[in-house]
Amino acid sequence: MRAALPGWSIEALDADADRYPPENGATYYENARGKALFGRSVAPADAWVVGEDSGIEVDALGGAPGVQSARWAPAGTQDLALLVLLASEEDRHARMIAHAVAIAPDGREVDAVGVLEGEVATERRGTGGFGYDPVFVPEGESRTVAELGDDWKRANSHRAQAALALSAAISAS
Repeated sequence: MRAALPGWSIEALDADADRYPPENGATYYENARGKALFGRSVAPADAWVVGEDSGIEVDALGGAPGVQSARWAPAGTQDLALLVLLASEEDRHARMIAHAVAIAPDGREVDAVGVLEGEVATERRGTGGFGYDPVFVPEGESRTVAELGDDWKRANSHRAQAALALSAAISAS
């Protein structure tokens, strides 16, 4: 977010795990909005707050794991579980999606989406990033996000796209 929103002062909220809102929405938007509403309840009154949710959608799996991307397999193994599911699948097209919701001090809400099209690799490659980065190859690239590195990710990822779209939407509102 910091790289995609130059000039913004961005601070992560410090929250107890039992107070942080659960990600139980049916959509990325619902989860992102829940996080933003939580942020609005604990952030300084004059601050904008942003909540974000993201996931990977695989065509061959009917869009799964989607909004359940972080929870459908044991933590830290989701990318490996995805490789197992797709082992004999030829259609590996997928997209990484990020939805961001910002809430202004006056309660006004703005939201934006970022989408990174690509495909799921046949094996883990690279050491950068986290989550699905070692198995996701963006459209037009031959390397995974984990191989492309943090600089590429800050400029091109689904989260970077959502942050830039959010900035533009806030400026236009």
